[in-house]
Amino acid sequence: MPDPTTSPTSAVTPPFAHEADVTSVRAALRSPRRLRVEVLGGLVVALALIPEAISFSIIAGVDPRVGLFASFTMAVTIAFVGGRPAMISAATGAVALVVAPVVRDHGLDHLIATVILGGVIQVVLGLLGVAKLMRFVPRSVMVGFVNALAILIFLAQVPHLLGVPWMVYPLVAVGIALIVLLPRVTTAVPAPLVAIVVLTVLTVAASIAVPTVGDEGKLPESLPSLLVPDVPFTLDTLTTIAPYALAMALVGLMESLMTAKLVDDVTDTHSSKTRESWGQGVANIVTGFFGGMGGCAMIGQTMINVKASGARTRISTFLAGVFLLVLVVGLGDIVAIIPMAALVAVMVMVSVGTMDWHSVRPSTLRRMPRSETLVMVGTVIVVVATSNLAIGVVVGVLVAMVLFARRVAHLTRVVDVAHPDADTRLYAVEGALFFASSNDLVTQFDYVGDPAHVVIDLSRSHVWDASSVATLDAITQKYAARGKTVTITGLNEPSRERHERLAGHLTGAH
Repeated sequence: MPDPTTSPTSAVTPPFAHEADVTSVRAALRSPRRLRVEVLGGLVVALALIPEAISFSIIAGVDPRVGLFASFTMAVTIAFVGGRPAMISAATGAVALVVAPVVRDHGLDHLIATVILGGVIQVVLGLLGVAKLMRFVPRSVMVGFVNALAILIFLAQVPHLLGVPWMVYPLVAVGIALIVLLPRVTTAVPAPLVAIVVLTVLTVAASIAVPTVGDEGKLPESLPSLLVPDVPFTLDTLTTIAPYALAMALVGLMESLMTAKLVDDVTDTHSSKTRESWGQGVANIVTGFFGGMGGCAMIGQTMINVKASGARTRISTFLAGVFLLVLVVGLGDIVAIIPMAALVAVMVMVSVGTMDWHSVRPSTLRRMPRSETLVMVGTVIVVVATSNLAIGVVVGVLVAMVLFARRVAHLTRVVDVAHPDADTRLYAVEGALFFASSNDLVTQFDYVGDPAHVVIDLSRSHVWDASSVATLDAITQKYAARGKTVTITGLNEPSRERHERLAGHLTGAH
């Protein structure tokens, strides 16, 4: 992963990067410089959230207020209940794609019920320990996830660069130049915030007609209110919304946990994935009861917060939600005149900073095993093709598992060790025995030519599953059919326990 403290695209290096507990809220409140970073980080994220939330509302087929209110409630709630400090959760495109059919076919109230049920499912999955599954995500999948994310963030900006006035292009160029060059002069204020302010003042002062945030959709004029979805509480309603709620819960958890792991790496800090899992559920439940469309962790905005702005605590997450509400409700007229070119410049630099450029260097690709590169590239292709990070990660993990099993299967071999006497032959089995490797074991013995007694030494092996036990049974039976006996030795304790429990009881299993 790119190092956030050395990346040329990072707008600011946290002034407290080497302090002991960089995620402590109390420590940040006691330090004016840290608090400034958190406050400004939250403000930049809030500005970036507005057009995103409006766009995702359009994808879901709901009023922009539904996405904006969801972003507010998600960010504020997760700031208290989430497990990953400084991570931003709000309305997202992945969740919007999942719930769009509910709105289209059944209406807004069913959407809200779906969001609430999805939150409940996330809480249950979190308490059941679903976060522990993250340990099965290989590094190659994680790298592919990050690179695909960078590509998706960039592609999301392309529509804002097509069919627009020509002045958009120099404005974007100026914004990128400010974000890259300003940190070389000062890091007192996040460069993305400076770029947004400068471009806004420039377009207004010079009366430059370019697309603005206000063109993306009407901003709300009132605060969100508590409500209960007007749906019949029946089994029919449950069966209607349950599939979408489950899909939303799984997609949201996948993206949130992957984002949390990415932030852990970028900030070199640890977070509670279990708490983040059920915290996402709580945030979605709250969001549903306030009429929001639900959401999960947002990687683009999170990277703005932790890399571009240097934030590290829950303060920035909380303030991102608060500033969002203040901006769209209280200062909507001012926010509406921000040129989209400014936000495009910010997101383009976020995509550049997110990309793991080291992983795609020719020297790295030559050094990496082909299977690792295949998994990484496959993850990127699936994510970009489906615009769904969760699907890409699942496919990447499955491909990695298959390739790993295939590679390990060929590491098992049988060695003719010794002939102690004329009636005995000693074999040694080396490597892990499991369903993919044990099947070839049967063909590696000389059933006809071996003497009356055969010893199979498994001290350099391990029996992992029932398939391996069944294979050992098959070998024993093949020798027995020729009047020969087999003695299996050297089993470690787990292998011995598994073999004693299953041997002789798996006829036909192999």
